[in-house]
Amino acid sequence: QVQLVESGGGLVQAGGSLRLSCAASGPTVYTVGWFRAAPGKEREFVASISGSGRFTVYADSVKGRFAISRDNAKNTVNLQMNSLKPEDTADYYCAASPKWTSSLPDFRSWGQGTQVTVSS
Repeated sequence: QVQLVESGGGLVQAGGSLRLSCAASGPTVYTVGWFRAAPGKEREFVASISGSGRFTVYADSVKGRFAISRDNAKNTVNLQMNSLKPEDTADYYCAASPKWTSSLPDFRSWGQGTQVTVSS
């Protein structure tokens, strides 16, 4: 079982940047995804990265602004968020899946989340 802990959330002005980190313990050969849940909305996919780091996929809403990366030596996956918009405000979660996927039901292990607030 993979255990995940997110960090790096906070308050930022529109147009600013934040970097979220996901520290993982357990097997390193797995897909890690970032998801977010805005107030009153369902959790949605943001980005995912394959176990090797070779493959990435992004939601259209963040493509070109967010970048996911991983350092398997440190067991961390980062989400660099640039050009943030108020609509990016949400609780952000990292999750792990044993297969390459971007589908929420495939992710079996979840972190507790970190809050991101973007002010206008």
